[in-house]
Amino acid sequence: MAFNVDSCPAICLMGPTASGKTGLAIELVQRLPLEIINVDSAQIYREMDIGTGKPDAETLRIAPHRLISFLDPSQTYSAARFRSDAIQEMASIREAGKVPLLVGGTMLYFKALRDGLSDLPQASAEVRSVITEIAARHGWSEVHARLSEVDPVAAKRIHPNDPQRLQRALEVFMLSGRSMSELQVNSLDVAESENLLFVSIQPSERSVLHSKIEKRFRQMLTDGLVEEVSRLYARGDLHAGLPSMRSVGYRQVWQYLNDEISFDAMVERGTMATRQLAKRQVTWLRSWEELNDFDSEHPKTLSGVLKLLETASI
Repeated sequence: MAFNVDSCPAICLMGPTASGKTGLAIELVQRLPLEIINVDSAQIYREMDIGTGKPDAETLRIAPHRLISFLDPSQTYSAARFRSDAIQEMASIREAGKVPLLVGGTMLYFKALRDGLSDLPQASAEVRSVITEIAARHGWSEVHARLSEVDPVAAKRIHPNDPQRLQRALEVFMLSGRSMSELQVNSLDVAESENLLFVSIQPSERSVLHSKIEKRFRQMLTDGLVEEVSRLYARGDLHAGLPSMRSVGYRQVWQYLNDEISFDAMVERGTMATRQLAKRQVTWLRSWEELNDFDSEHPKTLSGVLKLLETASI
């Protein structure tokens, strides 16, 4: 069966951390005219190589990745910006006569690409100050009550003790005069020019994934994760609240360097945080529609994925 570049949809290779996505992607690139777009919210940062599981230089030479190592750790990135950047990169790959292969575990980015993003107004410090004052005077239950009047759908979904989400939902209404629920329903669809084929790999046994996670985190430490974070720590312009430093592994090593926890506690917390991340990723995948799921440990997974791609390109 021949592989047809023009009719093959863009491929989205998903899976929990440590499931082997990158390895499979490299195998696919060597067999088919594909080009990789990174879908990992930590691998976008420069100077963060070991703790993000970023492919090494030789791997990147064999299989170049787009949207990788292009942002300084002091900067922030968003799902909206990813969507825009990914659509541009997909168009560029198509122009080169290849098929986009989007690989990673940041499920929010995949969702933004698939579903689009609602046209919500930007945050307003002035409006947020008004809402904060209401909460200070009457409690967040009053904010929740006011939200119930203007956006009962969001109020039902958001817990009365969730200040951040309550504030944002009421802020959207105060800025736009329309409820956040209404605006989200009218969200933009994924780029009309691309169909998306969703593929996932993960071990069928959770214990296998846990073992892989622990082994990989310890290998990162052996490879110099603490030294990597030490260099970032020493820069002086980074802090623990940045999205880059909140990444799994980096947060725990930062706490260790800041004398907040011991080395052993750092290892334990880093491993546990990675497990929790994998659990959230698996939860996303369970509810993902039209997902072609493969056992990452099965010897015929590569051939199975290749067959799927060839069939999808007819």
